Amino acid sequence: MGNQVEKLTHLNYAEVPTSDPNGFDPEDEDGPRIGVSYIFSNDDDEQEDNLERHAVNHEEKPFDPRDELACAIYYRDECVYETNAGAATHSAESLLNKCRPGDLLEFVATGQYPHWAVYVGDFQVVHMHRAEIKNNFLTDVSQGKKGRIVNGLYRYRALPPEVIVRNAVDHVGSRDRELYWRNSECFAAWCRFGKREFKIGGEIRIGKQPYRLKLLFSEKNTHVLEFQSLDDVIMEKRRNEQIGKDAVTQELANHLNATHENKEERFVN
Repeated sequence: MGNQVEKLTHLNYAEVPTSDPNGFDPEDEDGPRIGVSYIFSNDDDEQEDNLERHAVNHEEKPFDPRDELACAIYYRDECVYETNAGAATHSAESLLNKCRPGDLLEFVATGQYPHWAVYVGDFQVVHMHRAEIKNNFLTDVSQGKKGRIVNGLYRYRALPPEVIVRNAVDHVGSRDRELYWRNSECFAAWCRFGKREFKIGGEIRIGKQPYRLKLLFSEKNTHVLEFQSLDDVIMEKRRNEQIGKDAVTQELANHLNATHENKEERFVN
């Protein structure tokens, strides 16, 4: 049966082990906070459940770009993803005038996981929804949320538009055990870039953790986590996007304060 790996998740930063109790390299105050390798559960089903819970009060919680947390993903020393908080969003109708086949779209709403899709032309997108790859009209997929074109977030070389569209359309109808992606973002990004790292099990989790997720709270205030695979980093990034910048900031502060108190108690004892 081979090696079996227990599925692990964490609810907050207090549950993420670090190499140093403070999360920093004692030899380098600016060193990264070392995380661990996680086999995350898919967030797609969580996302859809969340959408249903917020369907009634969606208008009460409009998307707030000020609560976005800017971040960057590095593979070793190469930046492979970077976003700036507060990027402009548009209505679904406005997006239709901007999209070209092969474009990646991201639909955002406060308190919800971002939902990604591939525009395939004729006002339609292909996306991963409820553990199934579907082909729907862009306006239906948006569910009233604002969206934006996000072709430039990942810094990999894009495939030709016709190949991106074919990658997406060829998988329409795939579901459950036929899926190779943890969420809509991994599927859409794979369609555009064709990299196996976006797939479940696309990388072997052994040895040093080569991926770093850098959280950009401000120009002078950053925090870094390390992971062994790209899809693990994406899962953590999406969790942060779902809870928002303020919640991540508070969560991290609570963890660091608790760690500091524990160190003082050990020193006194």
